[in-house]
Amino acid sequence: MSSTKDFKITPSDDELETLKRNLTFHPADPANTKTLSRAEVEGYNASGFVRPVDVYSTDEITAIRKYFDRLLDRTLASGGNSYSISTAHMKYGGVYDILTNKRIVDMVADLLGENVVAWGSHFFCKMPGDGRAVAWHQDASYWPLTPSHAVTVWLAIDDADLENGCMKFIAGSHHSGHLTYRKSTPEEHNVLDQTVLNAESYGEIVVDDLKAGQASIHNDLLLHGSDPNMSARRRCGLTLRYAAAHVRAGMHWNEKGVVIRGSDPTKHWANPPRPETD
Repeated sequence: MSSTKDFKITPSDDELETLKRNLTFHPADPANTKTLSRAEVEGYNASGFVRPVDVYSTDEITAIRKYFDRLLDRTLASGGNSYSISTAHMKYGGVYDILTNKRIVDMVADLLGENVVAWGSHFFCKMPGDGRAVAWHQDASYWPLTPSHAVTVWLAIDDADLENGCMKFIAGSHHSGHLTYRKSTPEEHNVLDQTVLNAESYGEIVVDDLKAGQASIHNDLLLHGSDPNMSARRRCGLTLRYAAAHVRAGMHWNEKGVVIRGSDPTKHWANPPRPETD
């Protein structure tokens, strides 16, 4: 299969409805943790996230930032925008290497178990003065996956804080199941197209401010979002998506999944090779 195949980023509600997804939280077992602390795993079960975790040194993230800058220049030159670099591990070997980095995989395995697939990679880059928000939403709403046993690692390419539009979580909201949302309007300048109403009623807001090279990990049912970047600084993060290998993917999304820990006995996930293009 070609490593440059494009996938539909956001399936329609009707398409997702046909999948009869099981969208309930799967807690991690603190007794089995090997990399994260027991307190971090217990906190994930209770609050829906782990933050912050150190992944890359200053020198390492500086090199990754320069690599992203080159990808962004190429994307803009071809008519894309700062949010266009998606399913990037299927196209760029450097992103594949980040997605499969053992430091990240070890932490993810503490939350998902020993059989893990990595299936998604998307740069969310808010340029200075971007003006676009990410409304409160749940990742699981967008994904043709069942059951919802998945996490996102949000790797800070740039420093992320309230001034330049860092993520915010609503702690504990993942225990409320799949929440009702409405479609966003163009006037809202939302990066995505869903808004969960009265989101603040589901828990306490936690600011996910991160230094470049740090990451946070959040459950696919956790409410999260971010304000517009009205600052003079860029805010880029790379979202890395992982699921337990027993999760089933519709709409051919299994073709994106790389087996990174343990095994996939049913061979549901395609396990594509590392792209040669950087």
